[in-house]
Amino acid sequence: MSPSLSDAEWLAQGRSRKLIARWAPWDEMRADFAWDIPEHFNIAERCCDSWAALDAGRVGLTHVAQDGAAKDWTFGDLKAASDRLATVLRAGGLRKGDRIAVLLGQGPEALITHFAAYKLGAVALPLFTLFGADALAYRLSDSGTRVVVTDAQNLAKIDALRANLPELKDVFSTSPSDVARDFWAELNAAEPLDKPELTRAEDPAVMIYTSGTTGPPKGVLHAQRFLLGHLPGVECFNEDFPQAGDKGWTPADWAWIGGLMDLALPFLYFGVPIVSHRMRKFEADAAYRLLANHNIRNLFMPPTALKLLRQSDAPPKGVNIRSIGSGGESLGAGLLDWARDVLGVNVNEFYGQTECNLVLSSVAGAMAVKPGSMGQAIPGHDVAVINAHGTPCGPGEMGEIAVRVGDPVMFLRYWNLPEKTDEKFVGNWMRTGDLAVCDGDGYFTFASRDDDVITSAGYRIGPSEIENCLMTHPDVVMAAVIGVPDALRTEAVKAVVVLRPGVNEAGVADQLIQLVRGRISPHVAPRLVEFVTDLPMTATGKIMRRELRTAQDE
Repeated sequence: MSPSLSDAEWLAQGRSRKLIARWAPWDEMRADFAWDIPEHFNIAERCCDSWAALDAGRVGLTHVAQDGAAKDWTFGDLKAASDRLATVLRAGGLRKGDRIAVLLGQGPEALITHFAAYKLGAVALPLFTLFGADALAYRLSDSGTRVVVTDAQNLAKIDALRANLPELKDVFSTSPSDVARDFWAELNAAEPLDKPELTRAEDPAVMIYTSGTTGPPKGVLHAQRFLLGHLPGVECFNEDFPQAGDKGWTPADWAWIGGLMDLALPFLYFGVPIVSHRMRKFEADAAYRLLANHNIRNLFMPPTALKLLRQSDAPPKGVNIRSIGSGGESLGAGLLDWARDVLGVNVNEFYGQTECNLVLSSVAGAMAVKPGSMGQAIPGHDVAVINAHGTPCGPGEMGEIAVRVGDPVMFLRYWNLPEKTDEKFVGNWMRTGDLAVCDGDGYFTFASRDDDVITSAGYRIGPSEIENCLMTHPDVVMAAVIGVPDALRTEAVKAVVVLRPGVNEAGVADQLIQLVRGRISPHVAPRLVEFVTDLPMTATGKIMRRELRTAQDE
């Protein structure tokens, strides 16, 4: 095994493969950028095998177990393991285009399975380990999954479903079992893959199901090239990334496009090491220890995690964060100010969705940041706010966020849903279903999901701005705003709020109503405030406002 290069040597040799040629003001980076998508491209080759060929001893992954024990995996280790697993899968009949489900938390087995799937030209289907039987049955059946790789904690779920999944041929468990093939035993006994599949950039590679907040979950099929489509955003929100000493971690599960594509695979593409750690429940103190113990500098933190960090004490010595990206829900000025003052770093918010991720971002080091805004279109992405006819709206006019067709990060299609795929597009635009306004300087400000809009006394009211305002109250941990039926106004604005433990609710509702009246406008102030211990959330940490609305009707 060759000696491992230092970070400085790695970068000096130009091995970071940056897509953005130089760090410059935002307008210049956008003007200078041009896509170069090769005909043939494979995620495993770029994120694993090519780095192993250059420096097999370089660490790509550090896995931290529940007890804190850590094990390093070099690029050479990851290549050898994924080669052998690919041999096993090919011998078992897995072929190009077949779906292989990855029902695993963060860890080397998940990464090895992804790489093995890509080497065969198969389609990786990441699944959240907290899914119940119904959620798993739907996704496995709808996708026609051929192989499942899982662990001891989730094997019983799959075994109970197996009789009703006729297309499922093989199940592997990362722990020995009588009802599944032994992942490690078979991998270790296999020969390395003789020849990986030659994949085109347009070949299917990953399928991720939507969270189902606006109907049944849909399988979003992505091509190999969608990794390339993520890279400008990752370079930008990590501010002139990569740099010597960078190392990444996210508490977001790799079954979510955020965990997998906002950090894990893009970091490995750049040769930057990542840390995997399965947190059963996010705890601020444990997160800070992880950052300090493993010199983690770059984070993708969902808004929920940042809000929980804010409720904790200041970070201990040894925490040295260089960059934080966040997306999924608007953060609000209060949370951004806290991160800058307490963590010593700007949180760069970005926007995307499972079908077309990382297309907007705020980047403090390259543009003037406007609190409450998601920033501007990332280099390489053409984004607009459009009306119902597909025509771009004027500055300040609310419409639907749309991305121009042909973007490398855009999905191929919905699985088995051609009519839903067609509905997603109008003219040359892919519709997101998210409402926003874009100002004259090109800054986008999120309003709501189209179906989250509240119609009250003739006004169309988006919940995000109200929720951000409520979050500035020192006793509010989380807040959701919904519309409830009102005979006079059609709908009335209702706030559902989680307070800090031990806070007396008396008088807080009036404080929150007056806060919104004073800071935003009387016409959007909540008329009702309900205090709860928690809010319903998707697996990706987004508030399920639809579930809150349904509860009002029961």
